[in-house]
Amino acid sequence: MKENANLLVLCIKLIDSIIIIASGMLCFFSLEPVKQFPDYFNYMPTNYLSLIILGFIFSAWWFPKFNLYQSWRESSLSVEIPALLFAWSCSLLGILAFLFFTKTAAEFSRHWFILWYISTFFALLIVRLAIRWSLYKLRIKGYNLRHIVLVGSGDLSREVIQKIQSAAWMGLKIQGYFFDIPMKNDLNLPCLGEIKDIIAYVEKHKIDQVWITLPLKEIDQIETLCNQLHSVLVEVKLVPNIASLRLLKHSTINVNGMTIISLSPTHMSSTNRLVKWLEDKVLASLILLTISPLLFIIAIAVKLTSPGPILYKQERTGGNGKCFQMLKFRSMPVNTDKDKVWGNVKTKQKTKIGQFLRKTSLDELPQFINVLKGDMSIVGPRPEQTIFVDKFKHEINSYMQKHIVQAGITGWAQVNGWRGDTCLKTRLDYDLFYIENWSLWFDLKIICLTLFNGLNKGQ
Repeated sequence: MKENANLLVLCIKLIDSIIIIASGMLCFFSLEPVKQFPDYFNYMPTNYLSLIILGFIFSAWWFPKFNLYQSWRESSLSVEIPALLFAWSCSLLGILAFLFFTKTAAEFSRHWFILWYISTFFALLIVRLAIRWSLYKLRIKGYNLRHIVLVGSGDLSREVIQKIQSAAWMGLKIQGYFFDIPMKNDLNLPCLGEIKDIIAYVEKHKIDQVWITLPLKEIDQIETLCNQLHSVLVEVKLVPNIASLRLLKHSTINVNGMTIISLSPTHMSSTNRLVKWLEDKVLASLILLTISPLLFIIAIAVKLTSPGPILYKQERTGGNGKCFQMLKFRSMPVNTDKDKVWGNVKTKQKTKIGQFLRKTSLDELPQFINVLKGDMSIVGPRPEQTIFVDKFKHEINSYMQKHIVQAGITGWAQVNGWRGDTCLKTRLDYDLFYIENWSLWFDLKIICLTLFNGLNKGQ
């Protein structure tokens, strides 16, 4: 389930919308036998239905503002229930303000309005209680867990261990801790090695998060450790011993009374990921339908001009560090690229048609199939060959951070001229800028620039 956390959030949003709309309609029908509503046509009066829709719109705005869709590992019911009450109350206050300014309050039953407010709140609460209870039962049985390791020792680490072990509802499981001097082993938690051993351990085991509990006076060691952890795909969280500490551009959350600073925040919310998924599927489908005759012509040309397969498949590393087979029209003779050397694209032998395909970037067109398959996105950091990713992640600081989103056919670095055999560090800067500033309009801008400048070349 943890791999589908974003899907769970989307389902909760959908359930909330259904509850708000259905509750308003059911309250109306339940009062209809005892209230003298004006005559109406169809299912219910248009003005009541419009007000219900307005309530849904206000709730869609206010609920995220009160963090009702953040991870439930990080907030308890004591936090969520007041937030739910305030969010729904703000939505209804918005409706009251609308009725006041439009002078239409007299058209609606006060009993219906109050009943809708109360019933919706309790329905929303019951659903959340049911989902939390289900997740708690799953986590007790060992499902939907986040596996974490600690880096540090002393009183702060002991406090973190005690709080997590006393809150099974969070679904956090501590595998052990890393420190140069082991703690007194009275909490049945193993010392997994010295701090220098953590990278090798995380690469070998399935670890979701690393919590740093080193004292803040060791800031140099914390900085060095964070840079090292950027070479692996793992969430890094700092547990400070100062509750009021804040860091610019880093998210701070409260986990069972503990202040946690996320040092590697995900920059796309579940809603944004859905928007990008829809963008990819819709555009890729339309583009493939439009260029299908061109794909057919190129395929025939590749087959007739050189022996071998039409498509060239190469293993690349994409979103979340997953490997996939990236598709291209074959532009080189078979086995030309068997020597795994990065760059030097211009010196590699090409077929007659391959020279033209590379120059025009038409060899990249089959990657829209990768987009439909879910391997890639239309816009995103360009994927690198897996063999080179394993090398670059240790040589270039924060290199693996570009893999928190899907790889793209084109990207912000490519439209700015950083493609092919260009500086990887500069390309990474552009990729990280794209991830941090993503929006639908940013994607459309990159697509337009790509069409204007030509599809990305080289890699």
